[in-house]
Amino acid sequence: MDTLEKQCSDLLVKVQKTKPLVHNMTNVVVTNFTANGLYALGASPVMAYAPEEVADMAKIAGAVVLNLGTLSTPQVDAMIIAGRSANTHGVPVLLDPVGAGATTFRTESALRILRKVEVSLVRGNAAEIANLVGESREIKGVDAGDSSGTEAAELAVKAARALNTTVAVTGREDVITDGQRCRIISGGDALLTQVTGTGCLLTSVLGAFAAVEQDMLLAGTAGLTFYGAAASRAAERTAQYGPGSFQIAFLDELAKLHPHSLKGYAAVRETEAAGAGGWWVG
Repeated sequence: MDTLEKQCSDLLVKVQKTKPLVHNMTNVVVTNFTANGLYALGASPVMAYAPEEVADMAKIAGAVVLNLGTLSTPQVDAMIIAGRSANTHGVPVLLDPVGAGATTFRTESALRILRKVEVSLVRGNAAEIANLVGESREIKGVDAGDSSGTEAAELAVKAARALNTTVAVTGREDVITDGQRCRIISGGDALLTQVTGTGCLLTSVLGAFAAVEQDMLLAGTAGLTFYGAAASRAAERTAQYGPGSFQIAFLDELAKLHPHSLKGYAAVRETEAAGAGGWWVG
């Protein structure tokens, strides 16, 4: 087991032992799946939205996840209250800008949160992340086309530097970067795109890892690799069935994760972002 794999595995064990509380301000479509996925991983989910309590909930959480899936102005206001409380109490905040670029309201709401709250990690698909940094990419509803690993890496680095945070761009290959260090992660399965809420759950899973590790690049790498491994294992088990069976198997595989689950099911390529925009393998 190499050093990075061991670091990721150690974080998985830490999540499973400490069961961090993840405060999810997420959308109505995915609440149940998100809670079940976090429980399967070993974390403790809570969903709290009322502006009267979100500051109190955020300060006792291990991480706060803000998800714009079914948003309204009052909800965004409450997210900012929670985010600021988390900032005050040293709790990492993660943003999932669901559908950014689909409507002006979605894009502006995500940018408003980024202006008002110190966000530790942003996770989205390529179109969502591109629209946060002024690149117009087509998005249909909350779905978007995919990008290659290299293309996604260039976008992720640009976004990380522009937004001054760690950015994960997920797709056929996932990319995570802090603007200097960059990793491309392979794993997962196309069936993830046929189950509602798998991207939203992923952001919350990254929150569980962020709750036990201050280095967001490492926390995000661990979350992405183990999530991808669980999906690969679930797809292998249910290849002859379909997305319904896959969804159940995926929750089972999240619950069965252990330090050696990555072998053969997920891999990480290290790259480094050059100041002039070039890339080289680390």
